[in-house]
Amino acid sequence: MQKYKFLEDVAIADIAYEAYGRDINELFESAALAIFELSADLKSIDPIQKIEFGLGSDTIENLLYDFLSEILFLKDSKYMVFKKAKVSISGKKRLKLKAILQGDTINPQKQHLENDIKAVTMHMFEVKKEKRGYKATVVVDI
Repeated sequence: MQKYKFLEDVAIADIAYEAYGRDINELFESAALAIFELSADLKSIDPIQKIEFGLGSDTIENLLYDFLSEILFLKDSKYMVFKKAKVSISGKKRLKLKAILQGDTINPQKQHLENDIKAVTMHMFEVKKEKRGYKATVVVDI
């Protein structure tokens, strides 16, 4: 199954993508991977550092938005780029997310950096259940 695809001509200062997953965990991992690829050439990143965090929300949409926003916060506050994400979501009424990100401190000598993503936007943001799994549409501000 395709993990994500970038959408053309959505907005001038934004990049849009769709992420896919057979289940919610895979959807979140795919959405994170698209952010990682937009930020840097993944081949140039060594996944030598781990960051673990947890989040909670009442809706899957809010949880995905908060998860992607947390990745951007960690990128800026820890000065890191990431290569891998492992996500586990549990709960029915109140969703709980546990995530492990792997990456490295930003080093332009080692990594080929791409876009400096500023934020996840609410423009076109959605999560849908489909026949073969889940799809999310995400637009990020660069």
